[in-house]
Amino acid sequence: MRKIIVNTFVSLDGVMQAPGGPEEDSSGGFEHGGWVASYFDEGVGKFMGDVFASPFELLLGHRTYDIFAAYWPKVAADPPPQGVDDGEIQMAKKIDGTTRYVASRTKTEFNWEGSEWLGNDPVARLREIKANNGPDLLVPGSANFIQTLLKADLVDQFKLLIFPLVLGKGKRLFGAGVIPLGFHVQQSTMTDSGVICVTYVRDGSITTGDFSLQQD
Repeated sequence: MRKIIVNTFVSLDGVMQAPGGPEEDSSGGFEHGGWVASYFDEGVGKFMGDVFASPFELLLGHRTYDIFAAYWPKVAADPPPQGVDDGEIQMAKKIDGTTRYVASRTKTEFNWEGSEWLGNDPVARLREIKANNGPDLLVPGSANFIQTLLKADLVDQFKLLIFPLVLGKGKRLFGAGVIPLGFHVQQSTMTDSGVICVTYVRDGSITTGDFSLQQD
């Protein structure tokens, strides 16, 4: 069975909204777009390169699809834009060349070749896709869509980059209605800029205990 892997940037207080730039997503009055830029060092780049190193297909929410469609095909073009390094070009070619499944309530057709609408019932469609043979399904960004995946108990792994800042408000990785689940840490590193790069793997239900003193 294929795994669904959520890969995202997140603040210490769980916000994942608009990490890439001021104009990325200002909904809800969010004023801190682009908050990852000053922390993006070699270690962050290596972790992201590792995330995209294995074969994958993408699961995207509508907004993230639009961001990706406006950027990655241009980087993958021949010749690529000036100033783009080889690592980003190779990542762009992988993203441009793989299948992208898109969850959207309003958009059913996509100009970016290789993109497929998940339909009116994306959870049911994903259960079918997940049960078939193929590469793992990677979910970059897509804050609203992740809530649907979590409520449907479809997430197998998290590959998170946890940034050393607090944003106060914004779209959060774990919203209301999340099913309680246990995970274990498969891999964890910290970059020179203080970003914690960690892989969490599904590990069953929550286990509780009791620290109260034993009564005679």
